[in-house]
Amino acid sequence: MKRQMIDKKIEDFIDEHHLLSLAVTDGEKPYCASCFFAFSKKDVVFIIASSNDTKHVKKALLNPHVAGTIALETSNIGEIRGIQFEGLFKKASKEEKQLYFKSFPYALAMLPTLWSIDVRHIKFTDNRLGFGTKLEYFKQN
Repeated sequence: MKRQMIDKKIEDFIDEHHLLSLAVTDGEKPYCASCFFAFSKKDVVFIIASSNDTKHVKKALLNPHVAGTIALETSNIGEIRGIQFEGLFKKASKEEKQLYFKSFPYALAMLPTLWSIDVRHIKFTDNRLGFGTKLEYFKQN
């Protein structure tokens, strides 16, 4: 089911997690990184902290089209849930930074560089709703 508004089931799943897998590419070689995240429900944006000199940030700055996943780790097929997302990587806004530090107040002491992923598409699989059930979200430009 395709939606222009994010489904509460997707928001609830994201709220249960704090780590995403980020996939980037410089146009030639892909690379992945695990990142703690805060999530803006209002703007449908993930906010992460990472240094400018990390491989994933360098690649994302070369090609801001990124993708990622958040998954529930389970061996029970009936409980499988997870999202795949696509978005645009950029520096975090002041509001996004405030949200990140509200979620991870201890991170403020490290003065991290914060980035946002403006989510353009989410595909959420939730086998609890029926095997292979998918909900989708698309952001309008």
